Amino acid sequence: MFTGTINVNGQLLDLSTPKVMGIVNLTPDSFFEGSRVQTAEQVAQRVRQLLTEGADMLDMGAYSSRPGADDLPMEEEMRRLRKGLTVLRKEAPDAIVSVDTFRADVAKMCIEEYGVAIINDIAGGELDSNMFDTIARAHVPYIIMHIQGTPQNMQQAPHYENVLKEVMLHLAEKVRILHEMKVNDIILDPGFGFGKTLAHNFELLAHLNEFDIFQLPLLVGVSRKSMVYKTLGITPAEALNGTTVLHTIALSKGANILRVHDVKEAVEAIRLWQNVKQYEFNQDN
Repeated sequence: MFTGTINVNGQLLDLSTPKVMGIVNLTPDSFFEGSRVQTAEQVAQRVRQLLTEGADMLDMGAYSSRPGADDLPMEEEMRRLRKGLTVLRKEAPDAIVSVDTFRADVAKMCIEEYGVAIINDIAGGELDSNMFDTIARAHVPYIIMHIQGTPQNMQQAPHYENVLKEVMLHLAEKVRILHEMKVNDIILDPGFGFGKTLAHNFELLAHLNEFDIFQLPLLVGVSRKSMVYKTLGITPAEALNGTTVLHTIALSKGANILRVHDVKEAVEAIRLWQNVKQYEFNQDN
């Protein structure tokens, strides 16, 4: 497990204690209805709820990346984010804010106009060749996720000879390029549900500890996803318990950041897991 820090807005954020990233979806069609907010008051209420429940950071997105989602024009993505970030900054001016976008111009706008601290790129630079340059110039932490395909086609026929090996090699090459560009604050995301079957997702989770070789922070996003609700034969609305189980497994295998719809439950999972770890440490020493 990564036990160091990342530089966020000029302050060192200690990731030796796992952090919770609360999701704010400015989309009308994200797969989990409970995370969608449209009006200014809904955004404000969502932000207040997530922070009150203990979120360490907020991740705002305006482009639905659910499988098969329609492509969204960049102008509309920017319009939604300007509206949402204006409310967020008024409601919580000091909050650590990440923006979920794969477009370099959108990332640049959010950083320069709203002081966004982190860029969360589901495409890892694959869908916009200018993203790495933008991150390097802005000097902000960058969440680089693995995806096979695009949100429009990623779940049509995902295939790997060895999913763990291929995901790790892909991320390793991206990290090499970013380091050459002097980007130091990199967070890895294996991309659960993005161009992967249920079996691929569970194989990655089972071997999550092997990402320790990178010595970089690890973000896990499994909240209410298909690996929970399809496996259990339920709906995303019923998938909170299963999500908490997978969060606990992810923590035990080195996750530093949990990206979640339900902050309170994730915070509780971390507190309980930490108590177990404390006694493991005491026994070993």
